[in-house]
Amino acid sequence: MSDSGFNGNRKHDLLQRVQKQRLKYIAILPSLITLINGICGFAAICFASEGGRTFEKFDIPYFAVSGYLIFIAMIADMLDGRVARMSHSTSSFGGQLDSLCDIVSFGVAPAFLIFKVLHFKLLDLVNPPMFFTGFLQRFIWIAAAVYLVCSAIRLARFNVENEEDETAHMDFIGLPTPAAAGVLASLVVYYEDLRLRLGHDNTFFIVCEQIIIYLLPFVTIGIAVLMISRVSFPHVFNYYLKGRKPLTNLVWALVIIALIIWFLEMALVVCFCGFALVGYLRWVYQWSKGLGKDKEVEPPVMNVTNESENE
Repeated sequence: MSDSGFNGNRKHDLLQRVQKQRLKYIAILPSLITLINGICGFAAICFASEGGRTFEKFDIPYFAVSGYLIFIAMIADMLDGRVARMSHSTSSFGGQLDSLCDIVSFGVAPAFLIFKVLHFKLLDLVNPPMFFTGFLQRFIWIAAAVYLVCSAIRLARFNVENEEDETAHMDFIGLPTPAAAGVLASLVVYYEDLRLRLGHDNTFFIVCEQIIIYLLPFVTIGIAVLMISRVSFPHVFNYYLKGRKPLTNLVWALVIIALIIWFLEMALVVCFCGFALVGYLRWVYQWSKGLGKDKEVEPPVMNVTNESENE
């Protein structure tokens, strides 16, 4: 038998062995937490589809419920990787499952929520002439579609560029998808909270409504571009909380937690929008000083097994 025939048989046998491999064991608890993430994302889509109605049992608008579910998915996304590492049960299966749930909770759900909010609120607010209505509807659809596409690209790039070394995991290259979803969900939740507390006739609400609704499609596109950019965003947990830190870090953490609990909706807007804006302004400052011109930004070094973007 020739060498080429022998090598061909070896490749065929190897391919058969690979195809016969089956996933026999998985980590149950981290996988369940990851699936909670995906379920919350699906529920957020379902509630957003109800439009401008109110969830009568809790007297909360469906749009706000959808936003809160995205935040619950975010908490589950932070926990699954931690639990997997604490139980020494990280796996490639967990990492793949996490990405699939992330695209639902932080890609499809925010995009659909923004589409429904803008379609319901913007058309009513602008009340455009007939010839302009079609253009406005297409623009709303494009903004949501751009966000969805960029979130999918962001997650795919995150998976490809990961390496099994968490020691240098201090920055994200591109805005993480949970943070991007948090920006959009926080704006929707804050808008609905203002509407409930102040009413439609309040002057402050009217001004805030026009600012939020008119800017929301542009914010959506801007956030989408930041996700696929090479702008560096700090890993807040590793920078300020992981390892031994000064006592002042603990004090600031407690103050921030208290403010979030006390001023929930406004605090969410400040935290997520501030994170995106400060990260971008930091990159602009570094670039203006020449730090971004001399060398290409390297991809982040992170753990691929059961890792989440916002951990």
